[in-house]
Amino acid sequence: MPGPGIDTPQGPFRVTGSILPRFESPEWESWPFNVIYRNFLLSQKWWNEALDSFEDVAPRERQKASIAAQQMFDMASPANALWSNPEVIAWTLSEGGANLLRGALNLIEDLHRAAWGLPPVGAMDYVPGCNVAVTPGKVVYRSDLLELIQYDAQTETVAPEPVLIVPAWLMKYYILDLSPQNSLVNYLCGQGFSVFMISWANPGPQDRDIGMADYLDALEDALAAVARIVPNTRTHAIGYCLGGMLLTVKAAQMARDRDDRLKSLTLFASQLDFTEHSSLQSLLGEPEVSLLESVMSNTGYLDGKHISDAYKVLRAGEWIWPHYINNYLMGRRYLRSMVLNNALAGGTYEVGGRPVSLGAITVPVFCVAAADDQIAPWQSVYRLRRLLRSDITFLLTSGGHVDGIINAPGCAGASYQVARMPRTAPDIARDRTPDIAPENWRHSTPSQDGSWWPEFAQWLHDHSGSAAKPPIARGLKTPAGTEIEAPGTYVFQK
Repeated sequence: MPGPGIDTPQGPFRVTGSILPRFESPEWESWPFNVIYRNFLLSQKWWNEALDSFEDVAPRERQKASIAAQQMFDMASPANALWSNPEVIAWTLSEGGANLLRGALNLIEDLHRAAWGLPPVGAMDYVPGCNVAVTPGKVVYRSDLLELIQYDAQTETVAPEPVLIVPAWLMKYYILDLSPQNSLVNYLCGQGFSVFMISWANPGPQDRDIGMADYLDALEDALAAVARIVPNTRTHAIGYCLGGMLLTVKAAQMARDRDDRLKSLTLFASQLDFTEHSSLQSLLGEPEVSLLESVMSNTGYLDGKHISDAYKVLRAGEWIWPHYINNYLMGRRYLRSMVLNNALAGGTYEVGGRPVSLGAITVPVFCVAAADDQIAPWQSVYRLRRLLRSDITFLLTSGGHVDGIINAPGCAGASYQVARMPRTAPDIARDRTPDIAPENWRHSTPSQDGSWWPEFAQWLHDHSGSAAKPPIARGLKTPAGTEIEAPGTYVFQK
């Protein structure tokens, strides 16, 4: 939809792009509100163009200024004030002011909850094992850092290779196992796969010395547990967000050590090359990382509230970070080495005292990026094709960091683009040709309507062996002798 036009001394000036959702109501087209919101959009456009014109300013600093300007405009939006929002005025008149009383009561409750550290209204409606994380399964392995869940088979036969999902320790694993209708776990089980899931433990002050090496060891333990349950085969490994980064480091280590237990590698919204700064990374310079290191040194972990606040800043006008964020550990080494120094993409990141190289990974890779992702920019995820020597299937889906991945069949408005990039260079990944720029690839690749999940399930089947009987799940026992059912116990840690 074209933007609104405004008459200026130089002639008509049109604000390009789509009108923000907050101004889509017909009431905004009546005088004087049309003048108010159009001048607001024009001011916003002028600021953005002025910032883009600072050619001598470093890209990271320019992006910081852009984020700061966006916060000012989000705060100053005419939609935020009673007197300048025609929808609120009309609603107030129709209810005789009762809506303002309800709003005041809501504000009091929100302040009370914030003061006492209580979750937001509605957050308690989501209970693991009741209305989220309900796919049947058993906890088959447990360590101090993780529980491993094996889900019950839903088909008479399954692919012989198990699927291990490694979520980010930033969030509870059930982001991938919500209700049965939008659970990726449930979907893959229904498509004939044996699915395993890592459920990370929440860190506390006692975990101040835990770092990437410990998480890599925990992932190794999970892989070994899967191999004991499903022996004599290799594993399809899936990583989401930071879990994808961790999994890729592990895959590079395994490739370096000639360990061939992986059948394939799948990455969901996982950024490995930090050359392309996301909005969040633009807030993390040397001073900010040093401050976070100091905070984590004192407490042993970084409270999820700080991360939640950062996400709210990035999308203050349209996005409230989901309720399920909890305290989590983001190792100091990750912040400095991965983000600031870009060590993994540069081939200088060390595991066990020796560097690992992404170019050593040769298993097939399925890589998913989201077009509106503010955390892992899709252009950066796309550049993974220049770092690996694998056959890569790259898929760009509509949506953001969460809703782009939780994109079940039947989701309205979903679409995706996919390209298969076969391995063409036997020795050096950078010899892959032709090198198509991200935006050029996007403009030249046809879009397909619907969820990308069926495309991914077919890819997994194409890289799997002949169907076999499902492995038997034998869960860990409670003191009473009963098996520990999914979703396990770590998911309830606060």
